[in-house]
Amino acid sequence: MTQYKTDFEWTRQQFDLPEGMIYLNGNSLGPMPRASVPAMTSFLNDEWRTELIKGWNTKDWFMQTNTLGDRIGRLIGAPAGSTVVSDTLSIKVFQAVAAGMAMVPDRKVILSDNGNFPTDLYMVEGLIKLKDAGYELRTPDPEDVMDHITEDVGVVMLTEVDYRTGRRHDMKAIIDKAHALGAVVVWDLAHSAGAVPVDVGGCDVDFAVGCTYKYLNGGPGAPAFIHVAPRLLDTVEPFLSGWYGHEAPFAFDTAFRPMPGKIERMRIGTPSIASFALLSVALDIWDNVDMDELQTRSAELCALFISEIEARCPGLDLVTPREPRKRGSHVSFAFEHGYACMQALIADNVIGDFRAPNVMRFGITPLFVNEADIMGAVDKLEKILKEERWKNAQFQKRSLVT
Repeated sequence: MTQYKTDFEWTRQQFDLPEGMIYLNGNSLGPMPRASVPAMTSFLNDEWRTELIKGWNTKDWFMQTNTLGDRIGRLIGAPAGSTVVSDTLSIKVFQAVAAGMAMVPDRKVILSDNGNFPTDLYMVEGLIKLKDAGYELRTPDPEDVMDHITEDVGVVMLTEVDYRTGRRHDMKAIIDKAHALGAVVVWDLAHSAGAVPVDVGGCDVDFAVGCTYKYLNGGPGAPAFIHVAPRLLDTVEPFLSGWYGHEAPFAFDTAFRPMPGKIERMRIGTPSIASFALLSVALDIWDNVDMDELQTRSAELCALFISEIEARCPGLDLVTPREPRKRGSHVSFAFEHGYACMQALIADNVIGDFRAPNVMRFGITPLFVNEADIMGAVDKLEKILKEERWKNAQFQKRSLVT
């Protein structure tokens, strides 16, 4: 077994997971750090209750959008002052794509792929309707994106790691071709940040957005982030122009003037400081993690999971790339009865999830998943398949959330 400087046993101990549960769903919602309860208690008792409105100054609430942004920036290779946290991922997608469209106003094609997370595509569809200026969204297969980057494309908008299959786009190759042809690129890092090493600075990323409730463990509905290349901060148009991004927020001017030359211009409205308290303690764990080591550890665990499933669980077909550098940190298998089988697994205290039409998805998150979890999960899945337990009527009923 590889020797690490990152203490993955220590990181595992930082999470409050239910006894007996094997949690393979941190790619959808990260588990709660043990420090979350005292952090929220401290926020309630020592900040909001005692400071009230003063907290914006005395507790530096006003700039937490930026201080937390820089901490996330370290995980994605972003220079200080180029990442800010606030709002939701959908809002940040809208903001980034709209800004990219404004940079190339004569081009009317937005290129994505048909494996992108649907919300990203919905936001672009909404933008196209809003602008009503002849824009077109193209969505080829993920493997064919490079061939579709042409001189008529204005914005390339992609999720780096496919939410279903775990397939990973070649960020640098796509950016290099897009920039050579005059296009702007927006990356959704929802399944990258905290899952794989990312170098937005070294790859010359224009815009990157992502959420903090998956691998970063900020809690349900935790705020999103947006990164803008420093070379664009003087000119990028925020479009969603709220008071928090104003050059002088407390001047209360009736006309919007974006904060010049700073990432603050991409802030919109008042953020949730309570959510920030939870995100901050989650990032305390990440301060002790080396991303390259994380990827190596992920590759080991994924390889073990894949080999055990393929040896012991007939009928499941791997849809995730085998090569570690070509995938994120989740593994997916196609199975005709995938939904029911996943419900049977969940009933047996192994938590993964299902994505239509037939994909069973398992997050392999090294901060709290180890070899014993992998083997225990496969043991239970093998038994469910042998006994055909997935045929039970209770597992056929579709829940609201899958």
